[in-house]
Amino acid sequence: MTGPLGTGPLGDVAALTIPQLLARRAALMPDAVALRHKEYGIWNETTYAAYLQRVREVAAGLHALGVRRGDKVAIIAENIPAWVFMEVGAQALGAVSVGVYQSSVASEVRYVVDYTDAVVVLAEDEEQVDKLLEHRAELPQVRRVIYEDPRGMSKHAPDDWFMSFGELLELGRREAGDVFGREAALGQPDDICHFSLTSGTTGLPKAAMLSHRNLLYMGQALGEVDPLRPGDDYLSFLPLAWIGEQMMTVAVALSCGLTVNFPESTETAMSDLVEVGPHVMFAPPRVWENIQSQMFLRVQESYGLNRAVYRRLLKWSTDAADASLTGKRPRPATALKRWLAYWGLTRPLLDQLGFLRLRRAYTGGAALGPDVFRFYHGLGVNLKQIYGQTEIVGIAYVHRDGDVRFDTVGKMLPGGEVRISAEGEIISRSPAVCHGYYKKPEASAESIRDGWLHSGDAGRLTEDGHLIVIDRLSDVMLSARGERFSPQFIENRLKFSPYLKEAVVLGDGQEDVTALLNVDPLTAGQWAEKRQLAYTTYRDLSGKPEVADLIAREVQAVNERLEPHERIRRFVLLYKQLDADDDELTRTGKVRRGIVRERYAPIIAALYDGSDSVRVQAEFKYQDGQVQRVETDVPIHRVPSGGTAGPPAPVRRAAVGA
Repeated sequence: MTGPLGTGPLGDVAALTIPQLLARRAALMPDAVALRHKEYGIWNETTYAAYLQRVREVAAGLHALGVRRGDKVAIIAENIPAWVFMEVGAQALGAVSVGVYQSSVASEVRYVVDYTDAVVVLAEDEEQVDKLLEHRAELPQVRRVIYEDPRGMSKHAPDDWFMSFGELLELGRREAGDVFGREAALGQPDDICHFSLTSGTTGLPKAAMLSHRNLLYMGQALGEVDPLRPGDDYLSFLPLAWIGEQMMTVAVALSCGLTVNFPESTETAMSDLVEVGPHVMFAPPRVWENIQSQMFLRVQESYGLNRAVYRRLLKWSTDAADASLTGKRPRPATALKRWLAYWGLTRPLLDQLGFLRLRRAYTGGAALGPDVFRFYHGLGVNLKQIYGQTEIVGIAYVHRDGDVRFDTVGKMLPGGEVRISAEGEIISRSPAVCHGYYKKPEASAESIRDGWLHSGDAGRLTEDGHLIVIDRLSDVMLSARGERFSPQFIENRLKFSPYLKEAVVLGDGQEDVTALLNVDPLTAGQWAEKRQLAYTTYRDLSGKPEVADLIAREVQAVNERLEPHERIRRFVLLYKQLDADDDELTRTGKVRRGIVRERYAPIIAALYDGSDSVRVQAEFKYQDGQVQRVETDVPIHRVPSGGTAGPPAPVRRAAVGA
């Protein structure tokens, strides 16, 4: 799709339903590879014809189980072909698919399945099945649980609540008539087809009701901005319950004809990425930052001469990237250095990372540091920031080729509109705006008014239409002196440090700004080991005075680029990492500020009462379910105020809602 929307070989895909589009893809390119899945070290391929056949069997099987138009079918699994077979098969019947995070604990699974009224659940394996069993009595509407992996399931053989995925397919093959053809033909583009859960930073997640048109318009519009070729490879490794992965694996893949590759497991995703060598990649900042950190760690472990050569070649490549990112033509000497850097460093490095074929790369979910942007653009990776929310199918704004800026999230996708309210709120309208929240009419009316999505994010537009995102409106804080500041902006600045993994900035109504910090166990751990600082646990590492001094210097460096009233005066290195299983983070990695403030109230109080340390009772949960409670002293660290602070950096407040 390179022309105006709707002029591709399939016409206007947003005028179809997802099952109808799959059927057209299968007719147009039946032997093209639609999906690959790595199992036991082997990549197994599924053509579009086979993809459609599996969906036909799933639709007929679900129909035989009594699933009808408007029913809900929940899916809790890793990224596997069975997920998309079940999703599209349910949608062919006019049912609604519901994504559940596979990392959810049993109570979270119960909430989602109960809230969405799911009547059938695809649970990948014994682990996910056990989560449902734990709350079976509270889920009377669930008629059948279908498992994909039979290992450990023989004990449930007498229980007709369970059925294997293979049995579902066989049931579909025995169903009389063309169930898929008959039911899919009744579908309309504006039918609700999928529930995607919001992050739930301030409460329980809400189910955004997405239609076929919502999803396929977004996929088609992205293909218009960044032409994607049929057969381009994409690696699907982020949770399919997240709108960011749903938009790529389903909406963009079917709209543009991508080949979706599923890794063997979450743990092998990065090594599988090298094997695939994708043409298109989407990942949140933490993934891009982790790849860069791993590479830096390997360089640090190499010989001194190698390190010096690496730094010099990387500088040459990033200098050339700086010129192109500012719209300037690199000088001949700079271009020559970039050519030398490409053959001496960049090309071998891209090959090692699996990025040699990468043409389109996106990041969203939070701000990505300008140094990280420079690094990847120096390597030749066409990395772009996106911005959107669950309610607008993940991508609403994106950089265009040749117009990538560190401080913005680009421009609106074709067919959309944006405006900034008098209060500074970002308001968007497009065919991707969802139909509200399931069973939440008041929240729906508050978020979507006359077709305009009120994001809850503060932002501004540049003169040429680029969007700058500042923070959540509700999170903007006011100091005791009446000075406004954005905690997210400061937190993102802090997380640009390779030694920090998470940050929670405080200071609403206070004289000073303070922070709760998590060190990165990988990079901070290696730093400690190189200095022969022995440690055993994360708590031990974060409690080292030398580590505290390192972080104090990192915070001081951040302070020098902040306004005086934004600068951090004191901080704490938490004794444990903030964790979604402890409700401190959402499943998409966002901080639940209210819970963190409540849970660490004694520490926060000590940050402001002049204490040098505070004694707290710490609770540690282990994978086997055991809980250990210990008392520990948490030091309060002060940030040195010496040095000359430089001028405030240009506003770089790019972020993405989810």
